[in-house]
This record gives sequence, C-alpha cells and structure tokens, in this order.
Amino acid sequence: MYNVYGVGNSLVDIQAHVSDEFLTELAYPKGGMTLVEEAIQQKVIASLNADQFSRCAGGSAANTMMGIADFGGKGAYAGKTADDDIGQFFLNDMRNVGIRIEVPATSGQSGTCVILITPDAQRTMLTHLGVSSELGPDDIEESEIAKSQYVYIEGYLFTGESTKAAAMKAIELAKKNNVKVAFTVSDPFLIDLFRDEFWELIHGPVDLLFCNLDEARALTGKNDPVDCAHEIHHHAENVAMTLGADGSILMHEKKVIPIEGVPVKAIDTTGAGDMYAAGILFGITNGLTWQQSGHLASHAAARIVSQLGARLAQPFTQEEIGQLVK
Repeated sequence: MYNVYGVGNSLVDIQAHVSDEFLTELAYPKGGMTLVEEAIQQKVIASLNADQFSRCAGGSAANTMMGIADFGGKGAYAGKTADDDIGQFFLNDMRNVGIRIEVPATSGQSGTCVILITPDAQRTMLTHLGVSSELGPDDIEESEIAKSQYVYIEGYLFTGESTKAAAMKAIELAKKNNVKVAFTVSDPFLIDLFRDEFWELIHGPVDLLFCNLDEARALTGKNDPVDCAHEIHHHAENVAMTLGADGSILMHEKKVIPIEGVPVKAIDTTGAGDMYAAGILFGITNGLTWQQSGHLASHAAARIVSQLGARLAQPFTQEEIGQLVK
C-alpha cells in the first residue's frame, strides 16, 4: 500500500532570508542545526519583518515524505504534534498531499524550526522540538509498516531517548515484516555524538544509507568521495551520497553509479538532501533503476534549491518524470 513509512521530528518550518551580518550577530554555526528554546526563536522572528518569512510542514523525514507524495508516491508518517494551531497546520499540510499520519496529538506546544537563509543559499536552523520529542515506540504502527516497501528514519531522532526508541522500534518491526530500512545521517554533528550507534545500524539493519560528503568523511575518516562510498558500502547494501553541486554517488551491488549534478542558481539549500532522498526512494519503490532514480533525485534537489523552502513550489508532472528517466 505504501512506498515508504517515514519516522521523524514533526516541525513547522519558518523560513526567512537574512544577511550574513544578521547571522553573525546571532553567533550560531552557519549551515548547521542548533536546538534552542522557543523564546530564542520568538526573539529572532520578532526581529524580522512579517513579509520576510514563510512556513510549511517540515522536519527532515517529513520533507522527504512530502516529496515522495509530490512525485505521485504513497506514504505514511509517524511524528508527534500538539493539539495547537501549529500542530493542526502540520497535519493538514501532510494530509493534503495524501500522507497518512494518525499519531494522536498531545497537549503542549508543537515543534518549530526557524530557518535563516543567507545570500549564499546556506540555511542555518534554530530548532525547538516541542512535543515532537515525545514521539515514542507506542506511536509506531506495525500494521502500517507491514504495508510498506521501506521504512525511512532520520538521524535527528537519536538526540532524544524517546524518539530514538521510536526509531529503533520502527527498524525492529521493519525487519520482522521483511521491509527494507533506509536511514539518513542528517547532520555531521550527530556523528560526533552517535558514531558507534550509527555504525552499528550500518553494519546491521540498514539497507540504504543516505549521507552527504561531509557526513561520509566524518563516518569513515577518509577524504576522497569514492573511497568514502566504498568504505560505507562494505557494510551497507546500498549507499546514496550527495556531493552538492557535483552531483552524487550511488553504491549498489558493489558498483559505483555516478550521478551528474544539475546546474542551477541556488537560492536556498533547505531540504536539498531531503528531496534527493525522496527521488531515490520514490524511484526504487516504483520500478526505476538506481541510475534512473538518481537522475530524478538530482533534478529534484536542483529544483528545490532554486526556490525558497523545502516543499516543491512546482512539483514534477508525470510527463516530466517520464522524460527524466528515459
């Protein structure tokens, strides 16, 4: 019934273009994700003009699930929201594209992520997890996982004990039901914290690992992209490693599959990796080859960085997808 069952932090993204000077004054690591209190977010938002920002349902795995739906795929998602306006906005945004999400809302405050985009298209994220950090094993539905081809887990879940337990429960149920597991490292800083746990997953239940070059270097200690990909592929059946403007490398059946980059003027890199993952997962669960899936993913990532936000303003038509995968 589903191409993918995603598990992640349910966040509403609030995006804004800012100057380098504005970001420097805030003193948060450029291009990274920092967990902050909601009061910090509100202070930052208050310093922006109302017409400077937009919002949409977000979170890494949620972005990927939305991308899969935009391609015409089917998915279910597990993420925790509060019974507040932000939470209802998130649920409506997901359900309007056909993603099934039935995790009960709870009291409290829904999670948000303020995304500050500088002129070089880099995105710096200030995240308040809110009740998204309360997602737990009881929220994972075995019946829905059993109907899926892949379970997709975001690495950010490992920052909380409850969300980590939810991720591990989803992986356990996937293996029990012969469903493949895809895992995205999410951010280089997570490798410093959870290197051994991530390698344990790569050695074990993970069938497809998503990472970028910085993450691959942090994982392997190697520098050359192909060397990094080979090292991970020794342990993971499939690898999808993005290289920014230089494209990506897929590893499948002990073969290196180079995927070209798509030249584009970058406006906002938010969600580029998430959309790339959507292209790969949609492709391999809908009969495309790994080469074709990579080609679609590369074009999708290029389209997402050429606009503001992690949601495709102009989704691919079925005719466009057909042309791209000829």
